[in-house]
Amino acid sequence: MLQLLAELIVSLLILAGSFFLLVGSLGLARLPTLVQRLHAPTKAATLGAGGLLLASSLYFWLQRGHPSYHEVLIGVFLFLSAPITAHMLAKVNLLRHKREADALPPTGRPTGWAVLEGAGEDRQ
Repeated sequence: MLQLLAELIVSLLILAGSFFLLVGSLGLARLPTLVQRLHAPTKAATLGAGGLLLASSLYFWLQRGHPSYHEVLIGVFLFLSAPITAHMLAKVNLLRHKREADALPPTGRPTGWAVLEGAGEDRQ
C-alpha cells in the first residue's frame, strides 16, 4: 500500500511538472513581446522543472533508500539562476528601448524607471 501511494505521488509530480513545462513552452512561443515572454520560462517552466526534479529525487530515494542530491542541486541552481537571468534580460530590454520610455507604464513613484535614470550618461 505504501509503495502504491509513493508511485501515485511520483506520477502526480511528473504530470504536474509536465503540464507546467508545456504551459511555459507555449507561453515562450506564443506571447508577443519579450517582457511577456520572460514570464513563461521563469515562472511556469521553472515550476515544471522543479516538479520533475522533485519526482526524480523522490523516486530514487524510494528505490535506493537514500536521497539523491543531484536533483536537489540542479533545482537550487535552477531556482536561483532563472529569476536573475530574467531580471537581466528585462533590464537590457529597457535599455534597448529607452527612446520609447514614454510608452512604459508609470512606476507609481516620483522618480521613473531606475535603470533608465543613468542610461546614456558617460561615466568616467
